[in-house]
Amino acid sequence: MALSDRLQEIIDSQVDVMKKVAKLVSESIEELKQRATEEKKSLDEVIEEIVNAVIEKTPKKEEKKMAMPLLGDKFPSLEVQTTHGAMKLPDDLKGKWTVLFSHPADFTPVCTTEFVSFQKHKSEFDAINTQLIGLSIDQVFSHIKWVEWIKEKLDVTIEFPIIAATDTLAAQIGMIHPNKGTNTVRAVFIIDPEGVVRTILYYPQEIGRNIPEIVRAVKALQKSDAEGVATPANWPDNELIKDKVIIPPATDCETAKKRPQEYECYDWWFCYKESH
Repeated sequence: MALSDRLQEIIDSQVDVMKKVAKLVSESIEELKQRATEEKKSLDEVIEEIVNAVIEKTPKKEEKKMAMPLLGDKFPSLEVQTTHGAMKLPDDLKGKWTVLFSHPADFTPVCTTEFVSFQKHKSEFDAINTQLIGLSIDQVFSHIKWVEWIKEKLDVTIEFPIIAATDTLAAQIGMIHPNKGTNTVRAVFIIDPEGVVRTILYYPQEIGRNIPEIVRAVKALQKSDAEGVATPANWPDNELIKDKVIIPPATDCETAKKRPQEYECYDWWFCYKESH
């Protein structure tokens, strides 16, 4: 087989290409010397040309990227198995707000405290038309056994479904981080009744989430949607304006002049009002 044919075979294999090229060059050194003489080039120049040609022809491997949906994106369509049976996302979420949260693994201490806390706050989520869904790459029977353990040892009944995700599914929605091994990270997606991602929270494995903050975030989103306003830091307990809400800044001179007459303001660009 000719040198060019052997090179093409190496390129097509896409496995250890440069290592194989180096071996082929070593084995074909006499042929390359002859080629250098014929083309009036140095041996180094001929070898460099071959290496550059191989690099150019070798298909580039795509970098592994997280496919996490972004804010404002429609949550991807998924068919999943849960402790409450099969579900279709986001179809089965329509009409409700959803908090979808992943955990690294069943039968781990931080995750156990989080699940207990989510359950303890479930009535608050129910009151604001929000469903909870957990997720990890453990199999469904592991989820079931863990839920049984929590009931038996901690006297807490987990009432929300837990998705048994595959590696592919978890990676598809960005719940497996390339720098955190194969376990799912502590991700939280807040999804609105139309299936649109409205908030994304990411926590490392070593830090448990603050569940009241997630309740607050859903309430703030609902308040913003209902009244066309923004909510301040720590709302409804902001240090400056308490439970009041912020009016979107004026975008023209005439509106800016009217703002201090219409609302309480620190300045025309920072006005606020009582919430309904």
